[in-house]
Amino acid sequence: MLTRTAISITAVVGLAAGTVAAAGTSFAASQSAATTAVSAQDVSILAVNNLGLDTARAKNWQCWLRDTGYNPGTIDGRLGTDSWKAAQRKFNDLGYNAGTVDGAVGPNTIRALQRYLNTYNYNLAVDGDAGPATRAAFWDFNSIGC
Repeated sequence: MLTRTAISITAVVGLAAGTVAAAGTSFAASQSAATTAVSAQDVSILAVNNLGLDTARAKNWQCWLRDTGYNPGTIDGRLGTDSWKAAQRKFNDLGYNAGTVDGAVGPNTIRALQRYLNTYNYNLAVDGDAGPATRAAFWDFNSIGC
């Protein structure tokens, strides 16, 4: 009887320890997933955002920025942080209120782009949404090569 009781206690302790270990593993996994999600969000802000332009037209945009006095970094057809910071500086200098020069393509940057494109008679709604009309106007604006 004493042996059976000892085995039962050992089994209960083993199960409890396994449950605690599993709970700790579950907590660690959820913490890791949360960290990954935050890191992915941070990276997306810095990601390339060509707003529908192919590489050739994105290079045209970068050349246009460079040729008008705003350094977009490497002319590579990838509109990353440096390209968008240059655009934000230009838009702010022109009074189009792109907001903080951070290289993120948010609603303020899109509204500034829309205002700028409207000076070329694209007649866009200035709504901060890079929808089909804004993308089409941006595509057309960048048709001239550098």
